[in-house]
Amino acid sequence: MLEQLLIFTRGGLILWTCKELGNALRGSPIDTLIRSCLLEERSGAASYNYDAPGAAYTLKWTFHNELGLVFVAVYQRILHLLYVEDLLAMVKREFSEIYDPKRTAYHDFDETFRQLKMETEARAEELKNSNPVGKPLGNIKKQGKGQKSGSEGGTKKEGESSLKSDSGDGENRKGRKLENGHSNGNFVVTKESNMNSNTNGKENESSNVGAFDVNRLKLRAKGGKKTDAVAKASKEEPKKKMTKKNRVWDDSPPEAKLDFTDHAGENGENHIDIVTADQGESMMDKEEIISSESETEEDDDMGKNSKPDAKKKGWFSSMFQSIAGKANLEKSDLEPALKALKDRLMTKNVAEEIAEKLCESVAASLEGKKLASFTRISSTVHAAMEEALVRILTPRRSIDILRDVHAAKEQRKPYVVVFVGVNGVGKSTNLAKVAYWLLQHNVNVMMAACDTFRSGAVEQLRTHARRLQIPIFEKGYEKDPAIVAKEAIQEAKRNGSDVVLVDTAGRMQDNEPLMRALSKLIYLNNPDLVLFVGEALVGNDAVDQLSKFNQKLADLSTSSNPRLIDGILLTKFDTIDDKVGAALSMVYISGAPVMFVGCGQSYTDLKKLNVKSIVKTLLK
Repeated sequence: MLEQLLIFTRGGLILWTCKELGNALRGSPIDTLIRSCLLEERSGAASYNYDAPGAAYTLKWTFHNELGLVFVAVYQRILHLLYVEDLLAMVKREFSEIYDPKRTAYHDFDETFRQLKMETEARAEELKNSNPVGKPLGNIKKQGKGQKSGSEGGTKKEGESSLKSDSGDGENRKGRKLENGHSNGNFVVTKESNMNSNTNGKENESSNVGAFDVNRLKLRAKGGKKTDAVAKASKEEPKKKMTKKNRVWDDSPPEAKLDFTDHAGENGENHIDIVTADQGESMMDKEEIISSESETEEDDDMGKNSKPDAKKKGWFSSMFQSIAGKANLEKSDLEPALKALKDRLMTKNVAEEIAEKLCESVAASLEGKKLASFTRISSTVHAAMEEALVRILTPRRSIDILRDVHAAKEQRKPYVVVFVGVNGVGKSTNLAKVAYWLLQHNVNVMMAACDTFRSGAVEQLRTHARRLQIPIFEKGYEKDPAIVAKEAIQEAKRNGSDVVLVDTAGRMQDNEPLMRALSKLIYLNNPDLVLFVGEALVGNDAVDQLSKFNQKLADLSTSSNPRLIDGILLTKFDTIDDKVGAALSMVYISGAPVMFVGCGQSYTDLKKLNVKSIVKTLLK
């Protein structure tokens, strides 16, 4: 049964709702649909599932882009109503005829909706009765029998003809195996014979192995010559390996030593250079300047894409359409421009699934709109895609960490940041960059070495702590990282540290034991910020990593309201040139903003994400 049907404008004004249904919805499915689907450019999807305590709803919708109207239907997910899409299409058609922008109440539409609902339900019932389930099964059985008899007859005829034609080599044909398994009158190879031969082979092998072991035992007991030969060979094996010497060129100066590692002194401590705050200003505090390039390249590309359409439609018709404007944009009109945009996004390293969903969402927002005069379809699609990308990449909430740090300081508790991610993405290095940036803003930072799994992880973080002259809390290896993080936070409270940066072990998204340990760490310590550290080099794998990280954190948590990823730190951004699509893929799939971008190997190489620059690069 249909739970609710709602008509509202894109501005949020509710024009009509079905009073006849009037069912009180549990939770807020329509608000959630608007917030997490329609505003996040996911409106190209066929439906949206909403789970509430004691109820599970499916929502379907359609747009009237010319009038700016949204039609939403809500029903119980278990029912699988077949007539909802037809009902929405009919309601859209009927309501658009009586719609007036100055009018806010449509009480006379109740009777029209009642008739449309009865009509679609009756049509769905007729369609269901006209396709019984039993008929096709009988036909399939009959067809199967016919095919079987036909195949037997065909094989018999083939066997007879082959016997007549090859009567001379009858002995050779006796051992031939037919592919269809039917007899040709001479010999049939069955599966049982193959099985027997295989089992016999395995028995023979096992017996041979046993005999070999017995012989070896006999030789050992007798102390035969073979054992002596083997012993001699083993004695002769350890020879000095030839080391490759560096080539010495004529009249060349002596080669300097290339070992730049810090060797330990007598007391066992490494001599590490201290990095002072005078090394330079972090790129986080610098405004990025975007070079204002001309848009002639984009216009040229659009012109090239629109040439085939001009040839098909003719010069006069295209000129007249550009002047007068097209009545309503249809999906077939948008497909060429959207396909070109999808290919362009995928070449910029955007995941294929994300590029396809974005194009579907843009098509849903433009379908039915009137094309303005002196504008091309490609330029209209390009502007809509640019607007959608800016909306996705712009954070929905404030990400001012310094403000949150000072708010936590007033409450006399440390601000805790946990760095998570897969192996080898640069969590420890970028944790040190964040620590350097916080030090420049006079924030007391402490590191917590909770990577108790990877060898050398504690030493790596200890090196960064010594260079930055900040305290580090460590307990060594093979300890519970959740307990280590908890003790580190308690130590930070005693020492008066403002921020605790928690380093965790790298883990693949499918490693359930390590994901369970991470979920325990987050649940036990309740950090203020969970940062996912991801590479800018990944393409389709970004979707898999972030979606499974969020899913595992939600499934393995013992809390009823589990903590998910709050933000993204994108690393190795200086190695990708214009392939910036990973940022879009990660933000789209998780809804979390990109808070930091790592763009080098020094402590100052950390900056903010410039949304306008990313969008310009994606569409260039």
